[in-house]
Amino acid sequence: MLFRFSVAFCLAVAARCLNAQQIVNGQIFTPGIAIVDSPQPNTPLGGDYLQVAIDVSSDGQLQLPPYPSNPKSAIWNITIFLSSYVTGWNFTISNGTATNGSLGEIMQQENGSTVKHVNWVWPDCLVGTGPPSNNNSARGLYNVSIRQNFRLNGSDEYTIFDLPIHITNSIPAKNTRPSCASLNNTLWNQSALVESANNFTRIPGTPIQENAKGGSEGGLGVAGMLDWRTGLHVMWILAAIFMLAL
Repeated sequence: MLFRFSVAFCLAVAARCLNAQQIVNGQIFTPGIAIVDSPQPNTPLGGDYLQVAIDVSSDGQLQLPPYPSNPKSAIWNITIFLSSYVTGWNFTISNGTATNGSLGEIMQQENGSTVKHVNWVWPDCLVGTGPPSNNNSARGLYNVSIRQNFRLNGSDEYTIFDLPIHITNSIPAKNTRPSCASLNNTLWNQSALVESANNFTRIPGTPIQENAKGGSEGGLGVAGMLDWRTGLHVMWILAAIFMLAL
């Protein structure tokens, strides 16, 4: 009974923390400029592709590139990874360069569209149906890790936002799927991620200052600390592990 109570408590805490990620009318406000339209947190996913819709204009407030020189607000780049502290895998979805299995720069996709639709082919080790069948399975709990290098109202920021998902729906086998090894990266621990990003949280509704023309060239943002609300996927993972162990 005590164990079951602990599980319920972890789930309740995680649910409260999830609300702190600023979900407004189904839109997930990241600690940066971008807004995630889909998927919703903890959605069971599968199919041929991982599909993510990201509004890079903050509901029409920010213009699309090319930006004027020295802009007050801009998204310099967005990189995305699919990572799991449960399985140990950390796959590249987009790091700015299109290679076998990874996508090119997110901000350059769908020219003229304020919503960028990520369609990433699942790698081969995620093929299957249902939850992981054993401890060696790559399927299960993951985070879509969205990392933004941007300037907001004159301040340069770098933030990391982790969106928890469940890879438990059917993913069919195809010989065109890239290998998991070719997309895998070293998985940073949580403290290292905290030290790599800025302690920044954008409140929904915060206005974005208009960009003026002219001025000197802007540069890439600097690094700092991670907002505590961007690491909440750990709570979901621990709660899910407890439930699977019951």
